[in-house]
Amino acid sequence: MIVPERLTKCCNFPPRREVLASSCQLARFCRNLNKAKVAYLRQILPPDILAVNRANSEESGAQTAPIAEPPSQNGGCWAMLSLATNGLLMLAVVLVVLSQPSRSPNSQPQPSYPLVTAGSSPPMDLGPRQKWTYDQWVAQLEREAAAAAANKPENLAILAGDSISLWFPAQLLPVGKNWLNQGISGETSAGLLKRLPLLDNTTPSVVFVMIGINDLIRGVPPEQILENSRLIIRDLLWAHPNAKVVLQSILPHSGPLATWEGRDRLLAIPNDKIREINRSLQAIATEENAYYLDLHPLFVDESGNLPLLFTTDGLHLNHQGYLVWRSALILFMQLQLNN
Repeated sequence: MIVPERLTKCCNFPPRREVLASSCQLARFCRNLNKAKVAYLRQILPPDILAVNRANSEESGAQTAPIAEPPSQNGGCWAMLSLATNGLLMLAVVLVVLSQPSRSPNSQPQPSYPLVTAGSSPPMDLGPRQKWTYDQWVAQLEREAAAAAANKPENLAILAGDSISLWFPAQLLPVGKNWLNQGISGETSAGLLKRLPLLDNTTPSVVFVMIGINDLIRGVPPEQILENSRLIIRDLLWAHPNAKVVLQSILPHSGPLATWEGRDRLLAIPNDKIREINRSLQAIATEENAYYLDLHPLFVDESGNLPLLFTTDGLHLNHQGYLVWRSALILFMQLQLNN
């Protein structure tokens, strides 16, 4: 892997070579999801809010922390808590949607072509028997990025990553932004880093990055994934100084229940290893003045694996999985990016 010269100059970084089966399952999942949400809010809410909340809890003797009354001199913090509550309610609605049998859990979502397209030349029709090469995907994404640079849509948000980002259904992407999907099937951290210059002339307000699972499948050492992730953040912040960069956690897989064609390679990657890498990714995001969105707790069962409810094959997400991701994006943008 060759570190881009422009990144070396700006960062002084030395160049280097290179379906729910029962109501019990739903109840367990709700408990796990609630624990993850509570832990997340404890990390991001101001200490004074948490202090008031704890005090109220002790006075009432309740097992769970009640909603705190708004502090009289801290309306801004209370507003943030209100947004958090709205987000949690929204996630509860998603759980209700997940229990509906309207879709098969193995149904494959359609690719989310970006709202910003390359002028009058729409993306090539991807029929079920057609498979693009990597270079063809890069060429298409270059055209779409050029269109975004020329049209300069307001509130541009970019999804950068692999097939998990690529297949995010356009109709599920949060409203209020123009989305440019820059995901490629099979993408690695090195490949994403190499093609970031395609985005240089765009003016995003936020860039969401999810990358790393294909590195692990290919046997790339975790240290290289972490280094590339750091370089990706640095490059994006250098090229887009007014944008917010959000590094997202690597999602787990379904372990022995996976049916993906590369199942044996997945089984060679313990989900504990993915959690460990995610902890390092969070530290890197903090060190590099980027944001970190920890999706991992929302996508694990009691065994630490990706529930079949959310996946088509144990690796990729289905419609229900993208509903959860969408809700997390909305909540995160309300709490972290819109203040």
